[in-house]
Amino acid sequence: MVTRGFTGRQRSPDIAKRLPPGQSLANDFPVLSAGPTPHISTEDWTFTLKSGPKPLARWTWEEFNALPKTMQTRDIHCVTKWSKLDTLWEGVLIDDILAAAGLDRPPTPYTLAHSYDGYSTNVPTADLLGGKAMVALSYAGAPLAPDHGGPARLLVPHLYFWKSAKWVSGLQFIQRDEPGFWELRGYHIYGDPWREQRFAGD
Repeated sequence: MVTRGFTGRQRSPDIAKRLPPGQSLANDFPVLSAGPTPHISTEDWTFTLKSGPKPLARWTWEEFNALPKTMQTRDIHCVTKWSKLDTLWEGVLIDDILAAAGLDRPPTPYTLAHSYDGYSTNVPTADLLGGKAMVALSYAGAPLAPDHGGPARLLVPHLYFWKSAKWVSGLQFIQRDEPGFWELRGYHIYGDPWREQRFAGD
């Protein structure tokens, strides 16, 4: 289930210095998923914030879209060795989600992101804060397509893109760093592209 996959040609030095080791530039936006693409109606979509098993806050689609939105242009890097530069996203920063839930600070040092298809991935909570991560609702000025995680996905662009969980349904604060779907199947527990942390042991 683990593949090293994508290869492509290198570009100019200015572009190359923005590519982490082992990455190649992708001009399109490859679609890679752990399973079939779910199609979630915005009428049925909710987002839940939990501490362990305890719900802290929950939003419907309309309520979530009423939260403050932020636009970010970020480079993204997939573990299968493609990178896409200057991608434009709009969504709700994790900082603003915590503020809307009345949290001055996160309750635990680790977080599990959960998705509607049963997928999960772990991220240190500090890697979600300070403007580093958002729940993205649009890409390149358009609503997020289902193939790319719509109606909403987690965006953690400084880590390999499997950490940016598609079809996100909530965040769960946890005390210990528990592996998610791909981490249990051989991917690195953290996933820093600049350190080539693709697989366990890297």
